[in-house]
Amino acid sequence: MIDEQHAGRLAENILYFARALRAAGIPVGPGAVLDALEALKTAGVGTREDFYWTLHAVFVKRHEHTILFDQAFRIFFRRRGYIDQLMAMMMPQAPAAVPQAPQAGATRVHEAFYSGLDDKLKKEREIELDARMTVSDREVLQQKDFAQMTSAEIAAAKDAMKRLVMPLAEVRTRRLAPHIHGHLIDIRRTLRASMKGGGDFIDLRFIGPKTKPPPIVALLDISGSMSQYSRIFLHFLHALTDARKRVSTFLFGTRLSNVTRSLRERDPDDALAACSAAVPDWSGGTRIASSLRAFNKLWARRVLTQGAIVLLITDGLERDADDTLGFEIDRLHRSCRRLIWLNPLLRFEGFEARARGVRAMLPHVDEFRPIHNLESMGELVAALSKGGGSADPKAWMQSVA
Repeated sequence: MIDEQHAGRLAENILYFARALRAAGIPVGPGAVLDALEALKTAGVGTREDFYWTLHAVFVKRHEHTILFDQAFRIFFRRRGYIDQLMAMMMPQAPAAVPQAPQAGATRVHEAFYSGLDDKLKKEREIELDARMTVSDREVLQQKDFAQMTSAEIAAAKDAMKRLVMPLAEVRTRRLAPHIHGHLIDIRRTLRASMKGGGDFIDLRFIGPKTKPPPIVALLDISGSMSQYSRIFLHFLHALTDARKRVSTFLFGTRLSNVTRSLRERDPDDALAACSAAVPDWSGGTRIASSLRAFNKLWARRVLTQGAIVLLITDGLERDADDTLGFEIDRLHRSCRRLIWLNPLLRFEGFEARARGVRAMLPHVDEFRPIHNLESMGELVAALSKGGGSADPKAWMQSVA
């Protein structure tokens, strides 16, 4: 049984932990803190793993918040040494904590924990940030990797993505529309215009080919290896969907999920919450071949029309790489106007196509581009607006061979 003194210390530490989670981006209210305290007292945890999953069950309500909670737990209870103290309040003995290396999301979680602990460190950090931003805050934000951004920088990046969405290069269709330099006379509009002058003058009106932006189809990998980028890419696709009408978005890990309707929500948080609820395999394994097979069989004829452009966002780390992957990616390539592969691993200068899945996919894509920061997103939008790009996958393979 926990005495009043230990109960007060336990509540104080859990409250501080909850505040840090909220600052890192996880919505945690006072009710969740009370539920966490009651769960810890009722469960009678005896190991670090039990303590972790008890708090996880109370504080984590969405798939995308799992990685932030994981880093928060590791940083808080490793650096502050609270895990042994809190478990000692509930049990006579507790196992020692095992330190682990920080992973994705640790930067903004670390900032959330230590932002108010030491005023001197806070002032020094503000001076450091001011000195860095005075050079060019916009350039720093554009070139910084999404995985290394703080919460404030991610919020600024989301606002910048809305300005990145630019008109795409339009393609000709079979339909005709009024055109000042058209090659055919529009009889109906010409006769209607001549009636305004009593028929004395005939002002010829012309029609020509109608152009419209091509549809965009995005296939986003949400497996564990892409978890540090999936959420920010969804914000980009939401901004793209909000600005254009014909945008279809599919998420895949171990299975394919159509989230096009979810991303049409006006509020970005509501849209991402709907996507999270509709996807059962968030941050799981990667089965690109089976996901592409499902897309080619069920959705290709519906969405790959009128010169659609496909954005394949994945690191190419296939779980079961075989000949099926090459066949399915080739089938997808033949069904669309352009197939652009966006790979976050290209941010590394020494990246080589050694993985079997990467080598199976490269010969069947039109462009191979990095996608890890705002600058790379801007280059992608510029390439789409011009109707072409220079990131040739065959030339890249020859350069690294």
